[in-house]
Amino acid sequence: MIYNAAIFLHLLAVVFMSAPLYNLIVVNERLRFGKAPYAVDRYFENLIKSSARRCYVFQTTALLTGILLVIGAGLPPTELVTNKVLLAKLLLLLTLMSFLSIVHFGIQPRIEALLDQVRGEEIPPDIAAQLLPLRSRRKKLAGFCLFFVIMLVMLGLQVFGPFPPLHIGVLTVLAALFAWRVYKTNIPYGWV
Repeated sequence: MIYNAAIFLHLLAVVFMSAPLYNLIVVNERLRFGKAPYAVDRYFENLIKSSARRCYVFQTTALLTGILLVIGAGLPPTELVTNKVLLAKLLLLLTLMSFLSIVHFGIQPRIEALLDQVRGEEIPPDIAAQLLPLRSRRKKLAGFCLFFVIMLVMLGLQVFGPFPPLHIGVLTVLAALFAWRVYKTNIPYGWV
């Protein structure tokens, strides 16, 4: 029962780590407004910044339930570093947590500090110019994070049975293309 609950929580946590996908969608929707009033900008920033805490919880849940699953399967904890698939999953998850920390503790506070300087209904051009590189860097990191989340799902499936190398290559390319597409464009119809 506990092992099955750990599997469920582990998979659910990974599904809920889809924040990079939705943050990229939010950012691309924001671009459709062009030069938007400050209230619109503030609204989109609030959506993005509030997802970090939730993402930390989901990432930590995935990490802890992953460890429980290894132990629950009767494997030694060292399997996390001796099994190539589990090691890759662990490294990708730690990379995701690092990227989230860069955004949450580095980029987002700088964006917030700039937005706190805005007085009135519009963002002054000098502040907008300072926001652009910060938002661009955050968007690039979200694109990489989306790719890593997709790779985590693929690797999770391989714990039960390895994929042939050709399948891994094709799925990796498709994951990269999808992450790139979401990074570059608005995806109003999902996959299409």
